[in-house]
Amino acid sequence: MVRNTNRYSDHDVEHYDRPRRRTRPRTKDRPTYDEAVDGVVVTVDRGRFTLIVDGREIWAVKARPLGRKGVVVGDHVRVVGDVSGIEGALARIVEVRPRSTVLRRTADDDDPVERVIVANASQLVVVIALADPEPRHGLIDRALVAAYDARMTPLLCLTKADLADPETLLSTYRALGVPWVVTQRGGDTGIDGLDELRDRLEGRASVLLGHSGVGKSTLVNALVPDARREVGHVNAVTGRGRHTSTSALMLELPRASGWIIDTPGIRSFGLAHVEPEHLIEAFPDLDEMTEDCPRGCTHGVDEPECGLDVAVAEGQADPDRVESFRRLLAARSEPLY
Repeated sequence: MVRNTNRYSDHDVEHYDRPRRRTRPRTKDRPTYDEAVDGVVVTVDRGRFTLIVDGREIWAVKARPLGRKGVVVGDHVRVVGDVSGIEGALARIVEVRPRSTVLRRTADDDDPVERVIVANASQLVVVIALADPEPRHGLIDRALVAAYDARMTPLLCLTKADLADPETLLSTYRALGVPWVVTQRGGDTGIDGLDELRDRLEGRASVLLGHSGVGKSTLVNALVPDARREVGHVNAVTGRGRHTSTSALMLELPRASGWIIDTPGIRSFGLAHVEPEHLIEAFPDLDEMTEDCPRGCTHGVDEPECGLDVAVAEGQADPDRVESFRRLLAARSEPLY
């Protein structure tokens, strides 16, 4: 009996992959994927992808022709194969649609390798506890830089307002014009301020980012009761929270036309990929004032003849706004903690 040694049938994407050396090409034709369907990646786990296709959850792997092209949460993709969503069914991702936004970070400030956190999100929600643990300006500033660089709208979500006055923190960021919401324990859902946060999330794909222990998973569970994200506690000695979310997860909001993406608690957020000229472009009023800056000016506090200093001296720029921008600029290289 002659065994069939072909690994793939004519219906498999891998059937059309580049042949090994000293073999004839099976065919010069490449599949058109006319029958491929659209999906959204909602989580990634060790090379397996969970997608939403036509309102149902399916599982998929990346097809070999995609090579090293990364697929991340939020990606809009095209898939072929079994998209029924029944147990054991597995589809293949054959195409990644162009991304509208990309939220990136590096492990450290001198790390040349960029890591894409989420694709196609329009809003970055920076979740900060006003106490327990104490707010760390390093992460807030760096997250704002990443949001502006990615052309995403930032939103500050201040939790645990029953433990500390939010005004102390808000006064630092008011000059930047960053919107905010304030939440605290109480209300029918256990969180006062949840309705205002939900209004800010409506119609958007929003990434929730913050240190462990700030209440991020508590917010997710209140917004999406079926999420069942594990809630952590803050270490009384170190003042830091324990990681409870181990992977990014995209969830549809049940009471609003929007999505939220819960991310693992951040311990490092490098910004080696952010250039000063990209950051100031997020502030059109300040960018206009730097048109006559000397070549190579970074617009930092020690730059000679910077247009921002000239504008402040002539009363054309708000000194607090310039100072806040320069703080963000400095956050690219200052320690996170």
